[in-house]
Amino acid sequence: MHYDNGGDLLVAVLRELDIDTVFGIVSVHNLPLVEAVDRALRFVPVRHEATAVNAADAYGRARGGIGCALTSTGTGAGNAAGSLIEALSAGTAVLHVTGQVAHRYLGGGRGYIHETKDQLGMLAAVCAHAATVDSAADAGRILRHAARAARTAPGGPASVEWPIDLQYAAQTDPPTEPPAPPAPPEPTPEPDQLCPAAALLSSARRPLIWAGGGATGARTVLAELLAATGAGLLTSNSGRGTVPEDHPQVIGNFATTPPARALLADADLLLTVGTHFRSNETADYELELPAAHLQIDLDASALGRVYPTRHPLHGDATDVLAALLPHAAPAEPAWTDRVGAVRDQVRAALREAIGPHAALCDALRAVLPRTAVVARDVTIASSSWGNRLLELYDPRDNVFPRGGGIGQGLGMGIGAALARPQDPTVVIAGDGGLAVHLGELLTLAQERPCLTLLVFNDGGYGVLRNMQDAHRARRSGVDLATPDFARLAAACGLPYRRIAAAEHAAPVLAEAVGSAGPVLVEVDLAALGPMRRPFTPPVKVPGQ
Repeated sequence: MHYDNGGDLLVAVLRELDIDTVFGIVSVHNLPLVEAVDRALRFVPVRHEATAVNAADAYGRARGGIGCALTSTGTGAGNAAGSLIEALSAGTAVLHVTGQVAHRYLGGGRGYIHETKDQLGMLAAVCAHAATVDSAADAGRILRHAARAARTAPGGPASVEWPIDLQYAAQTDPPTEPPAPPAPPEPTPEPDQLCPAAALLSSARRPLIWAGGGATGARTVLAELLAATGAGLLTSNSGRGTVPEDHPQVIGNFATTPPARALLADADLLLTVGTHFRSNETADYELELPAAHLQIDLDASALGRVYPTRHPLHGDATDVLAALLPHAAPAEPAWTDRVGAVRDQVRAALREAIGPHAALCDALRAVLPRTAVVARDVTIASSSWGNRLLELYDPRDNVFPRGGGIGQGLGMGIGAALARPQDPTVVIAGDGGLAVHLGELLTLAQERPCLTLLVFNDGGYGVLRNMQDAHRARRSGVDLATPDFARLAAACGLPYRRIAAAEHAAPVLAEAVGSAGPVLVEVDLAALGPMRRPFTPPVKVPGQ
């Protein structure tokens, strides 16, 4: 197949990948790519390269597929690195195409505009895969190989740097792509591993299951296992929605709470599925798990890495759970009843702790349809109740920076909203995190997605402020100047609403979510009033 330039070839590959929207920033070093995408698909001109990757990342998550970001070379590619680290941490599929200087100058170090030292090495350090287009006859193969790498477990971003002269060049794409090497067979546990694990499952009468991000592709069989066993289901933040959170056996992302710890202590079996036991979800690894621990993971290195496992089961979650399901036996009825009681206890305790925030959580869930994306930046509202109490029913609705980096929420929300225009998207952000990429308010105003941006304004970095107030005699670096959000929204052409009391939440959120366009809703935390118990992150402070 012949294409006039690289941009037309890129469009053809993106159509093969079912990508209809691309996020990026135009540059002299990616102009042919941007122009072609803008003609044939939808190009979203974000205001920072980090946002391009965040938006592409969330676009893929919300659709259960892959997203694409376009950036420039040098500084532009460097600006994308932090968000590529997020995609790598989450194992999400992103095709990142970035410019490069003309290939005859590559590595010359002569100071060509936008040139940087070893850009490919930088990209390789923060991606699952990185490659350079070195021929106009090979670009299609390189792009497709990168997309396959991004979508191959454990997943992650794939970057392709494309010299500008080769972007402008006519492209030759073979009409029949050489067959990709056969994918290695999915690992499956050996019978001597599976049989004792199945026997342990069949004898368990007080079972618990813990679902992580690796369980999200095994939704049906996991629900069947819950029904067959009567087990309680704990989740990591990444595993939320694998089984809808209104299911009576779903305890959720509450493993470190006292009632859940007591349940773990009394369980005679814990089956963990695709979770890596992150520090913030295990009280810095101080959470105690049952000795009878079956661990399923597609990543062999994860088995037993954080917690000992009696039976490590290396394989795809769907396949391994399906093999275990015939051996499931019912739990003691009193155990399943206790699971339900713990589910209620942990939610009631959190509602009491967050005080007036509970009205916000309730109102938000009430106005959102069952299929709605909830994108959450790193802020007190997310970390306290957005990651736990606000119910989710599908893992594709669960969008948040798994690596924990602040400031990525709005970009992710924009990507998810444009991926699923038929569903409303809500972004939960703090004023501090929003300030990291404040320019994306202009992207929001320009693209007009159905997105409600909730800005929880406490004049700074509230999570760290609470830590310092609890452990220090003074504050450092946490109190920030905050804009007048009403005037800021007006300057950007965005509708503005304000919540200053619990009773404002329901009518304001109903109006905002029902508007079918972007709305900035400021939650004035000084007026709303404090939580009953200030939220502090699950991070150890030596000597405290």
